[in-house]
Amino acid sequence: MSEKGDFTAQLRLLWISALAVVVGAACSVVAFALLWLIACFTNLFWFGQFSGTMRSPADSMLGLIGIFVPVIGGLIIGLMARYGSDRIRGHGIPEAIEAILIGRSRMSPRVAVLKPLSSAISIGSGGPFGAEGPIIMTGGAFGSLIAQWFHLTAAERKTLLVAGAAGGMAATFGTPAAAVLLAVELLLFEWKPRSLIPVALASVVAVSLRPYLLGAGPLFPVPLHDRLGPQALISSAVAGVLAGVLALALTAAVYAAEDMFQRLPIHWMWWPAIGGLVVGIGGYFQPRALGVGYDLIEELIQGRCLFAVLLPLMFVKALIWSLSLGSGTSGGVLAPLLIMGGSIGALASGFLPGGDERLWPLVGMAAVLGGTMRSPLTGAMFALELTHDINALPALLLSSVTAYGFTVLVMKRSILTEKVARRGYHVSREYSVDPLELTTVRDVMASPVVTVPATLPVKELVATYFLSGTRKHQGYPVVDAKGNLVGVVTRSDILEKQTDGIATTGELVRRSAVTAVALESCRSAAERMAAAGVGRLVVVSSDDSRRLVGIVTRSDLLKPRGRAVEEESKRERFFRFRKRNKSAAGSGGLVRVSNRS
Repeated sequence: MSEKGDFTAQLRLLWISALAVVVGAACSVVAFALLWLIACFTNLFWFGQFSGTMRSPADSMLGLIGIFVPVIGGLIIGLMARYGSDRIRGHGIPEAIEAILIGRSRMSPRVAVLKPLSSAISIGSGGPFGAEGPIIMTGGAFGSLIAQWFHLTAAERKTLLVAGAAGGMAATFGTPAAAVLLAVELLLFEWKPRSLIPVALASVVAVSLRPYLLGAGPLFPVPLHDRLGPQALISSAVAGVLAGVLALALTAAVYAAEDMFQRLPIHWMWWPAIGGLVVGIGGYFQPRALGVGYDLIEELIQGRCLFAVLLPLMFVKALIWSLSLGSGTSGGVLAPLLIMGGSIGALASGFLPGGDERLWPLVGMAAVLGGTMRSPLTGAMFALELTHDINALPALLLSSVTAYGFTVLVMKRSILTEKVARRGYHVSREYSVDPLELTTVRDVMASPVVTVPATLPVKELVATYFLSGTRKHQGYPVVDAKGNLVGVVTRSDILEKQTDGIATTGELVRRSAVTAVALESCRSAAERMAAAGVGRLVVVSSDDSRRLVGIVTRSDLLKPRGRAVEEESKRERFFRFRKRNKSAAGSGGLVRVSNRS
């Protein structure tokens, strides 16, 4: 049967994949435009020039005047958010998650235009953010608009929205695998061919066009490290714990800042300007904390950043980043997390044995990403693709998973889902196979079935099946003289229909029964119930659709879930007695003791 296949894929997947290819190609252009805009605004704000060449605000000679540059940027963003769209506030990924879970994957053209523009102004005026959050939001908006243009379903809109987000990230950083993993771990909320294949195609197309727009090769190339021994792997786990502590502190700082701004007695339009003032003051003392900081990331990975400046730089970066992000300005989180993770890795390189000083900043970056975003595979793969240092992969994966394990034990939500939760929506980040998918209708159906003869008078039907204390079902299959299925009669049929003039139950049945077969999954049966708006399905033979073999109700579909709960809660242990006794003799002395936790 088709329902018994490993995956639920249809030929429509080809059409969605073709659209995803278009989305991926467009997102490479969008990524180029966003980075160009950031460079232009950086030159305008800090150097008074119109140029698309990327420069660091740290090279500016504005001095004290530079304190007010981020304030001007914050004022512009506040005005854009109030009079344009408040959806441009924030770092992009929570907004994409909210659009998927709550907004049925719909984004407006206004967001697609204002989000990259506001982010470019924010980063260009010195905001300590990265371009990845805005490009995820912008690429997602573009994918959503394409889906709306072609009148796709909500599920298909979600696929193209995420394809745009992954394509934008892949084009910006040259990290196609990490972009797909980010989509799976953060945005798709499923692992199915219908979504994974289009997202992967969009990511591949975007990264294949990147050399023509942004250049080829890894963003931060480094020489390959030597193969790592046990000592280095143990040190990687220690680095993961340190990164987990940092992730905890950063998440708490961002939302403490957000709470602080919420208590201010002024309109939220002015908050980005206040955050900009903090950025300007911090940047005056640590100019390298301003802007995207790609040059700083490169120095950290290559071991060229002086130890003496790391601690104050990391502190200022964390402070201005958390306060400005809490103010509701526009910007991404990946690049700042890379800087702070690289800094803690560089600081830890003084006492972590087993690797050279260039390894630990990279390990710290992967670990902080994995712990803060609760995306360990994305963290490890992102660091790998940024550098192409394949020998560092075991350390990257171990540190990222360790940080992830630490944060899931000590924090309820991540920096990305906390904002969604504060708006009243719960986000589950755990994927598992639905127990209904693993169970067939045959395993839960009731058989034999209480049936009603089609010739039974209606009055007798009411008295015997719906008024009698021994009959508690809401509906019954109706069969003819040969036992063949005629339909289903329910209590609502009698209450809603005029039974005057209807003599027999067979005449009362005016619609065909919604059926299932014994070997199909409970998931497909549940979906059919929901689509038809019924509380039971008649189970018929796969060879003869009129031969009744059972009935399955809503309560029957709870049985697989109950079994899953039992597997989670029932603990078992096995042990052997030294002396065999009568009760154990039949099983070779093996006795099983089980108890519920």
